[in-house]
Amino acid sequence: MIDKVIFLGLGSNLGDRNENIQKAIEHLKYKVTIEKISSIIETEPYGVVDQPKFLNCVLKGRTLLSPFELLEFVLEIENKMGRKRLFKWGPRNIDIDILFYDDCVIDTEKLKIPHPELHKRLFVLEPLCEIEKDFIHPVFKKSVYELYIELISSRKE
Repeated sequence: MIDKVIFLGLGSNLGDRNENIQKAIEHLKYKVTIEKISSIIETEPYGVVDQPKFLNCVLKGRTLLSPFELLEFVLEIENKMGRKRLFKWGPRNIDIDILFYDDCVIDTEKLKIPHPELHKRLFVLEPLCEIEKDFIHPVFKKSVYELYIELISSRKE
């Protein structure tokens, strides 16, 4: 099997946020060859705004895991690290989202790739642009950079 290019978004807004992200990256290394990691940025919460600010970053890597195996692996890491899912978009010590898995498009109840919200999130697009601005979104057929510019422009209107 050929390894696949993946992009993961990591976020934390509880506890030692930076340490949480670093620990998650260490866990990911067991099954992901990490090629690039963006800068870590501090961002406002998305969805539910009455909570602490987040630290976010994006990483590019390669894995032999299938998309569903990758999902199980990242959920296992979140569980090991003590993530509690109290409500959607609530505070969390770690969040690992699969943003892209090569150019795959998957739309099941359990897994959606590309991440269905990524084109609406500056905290994802900004770090994605830093490490791979020319990556083409397999649904929109636009580069990450084009999606970033569109989102920035739509917020100025």
